[in-house]
Amino acid sequence: MMDVTGVAMDSDKATPGRADLACPVCLGPAVEFMTLAARRYRRCPTCQARFLDPAHFLTAAEEHAYYLTHENTVDDPGYRRFLSKLADPLLARLPAQAQGLDYGCGPGPALAAMLQEAGHRVALYDPFFAPDPAPLSQTYDFVTCTEVAEHFHQPVTEFARLRALVRPGGWLAVMTCFQTEDARFERWQYRADPTHVVFYRDATFRHLAQDWGWRCEIPCKDVALLQRPSG
Repeated sequence: MMDVTGVAMDSDKATPGRADLACPVCLGPAVEFMTLAARRYRRCPTCQARFLDPAHFLTAAEEHAYYLTHENTVDDPGYRRFLSKLADPLLARLPAQAQGLDYGCGPGPALAAMLQEAGHRVALYDPFFAPDPAPLSQTYDFVTCTEVAEHFHQPVTEFARLRALVRPGGWLAVMTCFQTEDARFERWQYRADPTHVVFYRDATFRHLAQDWGWRCEIPCKDVALLQRPSG
């Protein structure tokens, strides 16, 4: 069917027999959502994620080239203000001298610098800019994932890895622009980024936390803090 803007929108009927129609975030059955400029999107009624058909994913080389156009630097005051949306509530929950990992740190790991300046130790990992896998063999009091989860081609695999990196009582801190009204999806600037392939709502992270047996806090829009049980 068509919505009021003339965008093709599909029903809640799932197509059986297609493995790629499973939600990549929670593995629930996905349904058709809408098609924009020949790019097909689906949604998950279970966790409320929206995601791009994998047929439209960029290659790793194309992704890397696009990331190189970003101009975020460690000392950029504006970038630091942006990251403080996650850093401030996380810092309020951390013990002194905690050990953490900035997962998907990018070429300018400003968040890691901010957390280090607050007295914490922070390791770095990024598949393109800090690819040494050694930090992935340890566990941490906190793991940060800022403006990264929307790039995950296989979110269920990535979140399983992130969960395993967090010590009992520790935190997984995620920042990504939450998708809100479906009516805004077509013109949403965040969706237009060709490297953004999965879009979350606060309900998505609450669902994941419940499924994992973790606690979820949403201190502000676009930030989810998930705490692993201590026991």
